[in-house]
Amino acid sequence: MGANRATGPLSGVRILEFAGIGPGPYASMQLSDMGADIVTIARPGQWRNDARLFVNRGRRPIELDLKKEEDVAQALSLIEAADALIEGFRPQVMERLGLGPDEALKRNPRIVYGRMTGWGQEGPLAQAAGHDINYIAITGALDSFRSRSGEPVPPLNLVGDYGGGAQFLIIGLLAGIIEARTSGKGQVVDVAMCDGVTNMLTTFHAQRAVGRWSDTVGTNTLDGGAHFYGTYKCACGNYMSIGAIEPQFYAELRKIAGLSDEAFDAQLDRSKWPELRKKLEAVFLTKTRDEWSRLLEGTDACAAAIVSLSDAPKHPHLAARKTFVESEAACSRRPRRVFRGRPRRSSIRPPFPWAPPPIFLRAGTPSRPRALLDRSFLIFVWSESKGLLDAVERRSRPHHRRRIGARRGHRTRDGGQGRESVRARCP
Repeated sequence: MGANRATGPLSGVRILEFAGIGPGPYASMQLSDMGADIVTIARPGQWRNDARLFVNRGRRPIELDLKKEEDVAQALSLIEAADALIEGFRPQVMERLGLGPDEALKRNPRIVYGRMTGWGQEGPLAQAAGHDINYIAITGALDSFRSRSGEPVPPLNLVGDYGGGAQFLIIGLLAGIIEARTSGKGQVVDVAMCDGVTNMLTTFHAQRAVGRWSDTVGTNTLDGGAHFYGTYKCACGNYMSIGAIEPQFYAELRKIAGLSDEAFDAQLDRSKWPELRKKLEAVFLTKTRDEWSRLLEGTDACAAAIVSLSDAPKHPHLAARKTFVESEAACSRRPRRVFRGRPRRSSIRPPFPWAPPPIFLRAGTPSRPRALLDRSFLIFVWSESKGLLDAVERRSRPHHRRRIGARRGHRTRDGGQGRESVRARCP
């Protein structure tokens, strides 16, 4: 008996995740969306069965107390069956638990051991606490994100956690899995956000080396210095984004926006940029954002309205592409999976041999389970002493349930022989 197997290019790939925050869960979500079978080990009480936590989708959670030898043994059993592992603890934490890369590779020589930290496994700051804003601060990236008044502004946690962290972790894991299939040997993928962000800045270091980038923030093409690449306030108080770098796109912007002033001829004259920005600011204040959007969006002027998170699903382009999907359980919309290729058959390789189901309840738990997966799934009732008691399949319609089976030989609550009459109801 098992849960429905995922389809996709990573169908049959087994990944063991140690629950964390930030880049690790996001990387696991992406890998799951591509079909990987992911089991997440969480501390007792750590995992939240909340359908609104979209980043947690596609996992099969199991609670283990890694301070107990028997639970560490269970984690090692999962490591033996995994193709890859994701952990985001401070350096040496996994080693102290007896779950470090040496032990993992001894038990499973093919495993790709992914380590996700901000500072890396070595270096003066390796043992220090930190978050995205700290990791990007030492790379030079944060210095380039500044407000008009001059102070650095954190770009959410997109640059460190998800750019320099999760994406490099995904690339490293997939490369390691491919290599292990030919060599039979696993490896350790040490991803440090400060390293990943520094790598992402390669183009800017190159521009600086040839004299095309200045350390003076706000004087360069892409950091708000150029009048043709930036944001502009409109009459309604909302903003438009402009990115007309190439001459032909700049000409289109001038044509549509009515920038007939000869001063705008000096597009690449850096000494004129402050003056031209002020002129362009005055122009954009003559119309509302929606008016500018109707004029500029969809043209070669390289312009788009700046919208809020709540308004993003309503944008005509994202709506047409179905970038957001309805989440019935959360009564809201969520970003859908990025990769959309031809559906593939699920792998014949079974999921983790003894891992728990996607949703599980302790016997006698009164609360109703909620779906973490956006595909059909099985809901199980689990008993510490008796194991699997019952399973209910939920299909596309919430009211459609089919009894799958249960462990036999237990006395029912009415005294008869047969299955334990404990049922998990669909939400």
